[in-house]
Amino acid sequence: MRVSNRTGPARLVAVAATLVVTAGATAYFVSAGGKGEASAGTSLADYVAIERVTPNVVTPEPRRGAATGTFTVDCGTNGNGKFSPDNPVAQPGIRNGAEHVHDFVGNQAITADTPDAALAAAGTTCRNGDRSSYFWPVVRIDKAVRAAADPATAGPAVSCPQVRDKLPAVPARDRAAVNRQLARLDTALAAANKRIAASRGRIDADLNNSVTGPLRAQRARALKTISALLNGRAGRLVSLVECEVSYDGLHAGHAGASPRSVANPSVRCPSVRAGLPAVPDQALTEVDRNLAELDQQIARANERLVEAPGDSGVLGALQARRTATIDRIVIAIGRRATRPTGLGKLAACTVGKGTDTPAAGGDPQLPAPSGPNLELPGNTGAIVRPAAVLIEYRGNPAGKVTPMPRFLRALTGDAKPTSRGPANARNSWTCSGFADRLSDKYPICPAGRRVLRVHDFPGCWNGTDVDSDNHRAHLAFAGRDGACPPGFVAIPQLRITISYAIPRDVQQQGRFALDSFPEENHNPFSDHDDFVNVNSDRQMKRITACLNGGRRCR
Repeated sequence: MRVSNRTGPARLVAVAATLVVTAGATAYFVSAGGKGEASAGTSLADYVAIERVTPNVVTPEPRRGAATGTFTVDCGTNGNGKFSPDNPVAQPGIRNGAEHVHDFVGNQAITADTPDAALAAAGTTCRNGDRSSYFWPVVRIDKAVRAAADPATAGPAVSCPQVRDKLPAVPARDRAAVNRQLARLDTALAAANKRIAASRGRIDADLNNSVTGPLRAQRARALKTISALLNGRAGRLVSLVECEVSYDGLHAGHAGASPRSVANPSVRCPSVRAGLPAVPDQALTEVDRNLAELDQQIARANERLVEAPGDSGVLGALQARRTATIDRIVIAIGRRATRPTGLGKLAACTVGKGTDTPAAGGDPQLPAPSGPNLELPGNTGAIVRPAAVLIEYRGNPAGKVTPMPRFLRALTGDAKPTSRGPANARNSWTCSGFADRLSDKYPICPAGRRVLRVHDFPGCWNGTDVDSDNHRAHLAFAGRDGACPPGFVAIPQLRITISYAIPRDVQQQGRFALDSFPEENHNPFSDHDDFVNVNSDRQMKRITACLNGGRRCR
């Protein structure tokens, strides 16, 4: 499916904010798709009767021998309430990085930090055993007017994924060289934040991209060097390249929620990786194996917190396991070098609630959802549970598809069209019975029809990578005829359709809206969806055979 044109007049996604100075305070008047106001609320200009949207969906005619099948997966509607502001694909390692709440279905262990091996061992809500993770921002209904941004809040800041606590054991001979590269990452981040500070709070996509682009290149070089020094043992460091410009300060000071977080809590443990001394070559394999076991233990504890919220035994059991594993690391190093001391104090963990503590190297201080509605600054009101979620893997009208690789990361849409530019944003809103049109505005549906979000993921893969430095370049959307660009092959194309039973008066009054980053102010054009493929190789082959055979499968 392809959208051939935007709905209505061209939406001018603002790349700058107007500064208004009053009585010594600066108010940020942020335009996110035409709002032109500092409120975190929406305006009626963001809503459109679906009948007024011109049909714009183009479906290419399949060629002879094309993959015309569909494979449907039932992962539920997040009935078990796995909500989180983590952003595991776009912001790995940054807790609460989304600054808005996501619905998660499928994998039950995933957080911002979960390694692939833990994802593969996790439980799932999918009936066919698919351990993939599918997640998207929640929709809320707010009865009250949302609070305006605090005019005295801080400006933007650049945040980057942590690298130190993602590395394997570092050999003694490479320790100094790795530390030099880590220092370069810190220096590059500090320089980027200095440039962003010069914006004085303006939301300027051109400036942001001029800062994050060079920073991305610097981080890519440093991480490539680290990977070479560690002989590839560091895993997928490319996922840690991309940084974000955060405008969390625009909505700081949110006071409407209880200080007690009731979102899915996650375990917070001191980093053993970052606390390790140089490791003798002979101990590397054993130390790495135990570091991986520590990751698995955290993932299992997080999954348990989803299954049994409030289980008081989780932390005690986790500490006992971590103590034993850390002891094995100490013994392995001590056989060949000076026995490290002090690692045992890293065994105790806490359950993370409230505001995260910033870590060395640039992690921002981001709030956790709180209160019965899991509210965040600017994202308030009751969460609307989906009435239905349809997850489909679809074929390709131009030819056969090849299996997608396990642990492939994928994004569709863009959560930041205002501060990053609209190039990757996509129309996603419609109503049941109006599949021929998608809008960049919230729909007002006829009586009896449901509000729909339709998220189409890229269906073309570069044949090599499961992620890329911007989390997009390894995938591409097919052209108007369904064919993939040169250098890409067709894979099962994922579509997620989310359906909501929202009262029509709420639609007409403009009281339902998407959770968003602060600078987006609930911009409907910031809708997006994320996916991590954790289907087994056998299951993915079954999906591919179904699509290529033109069948309808479950």
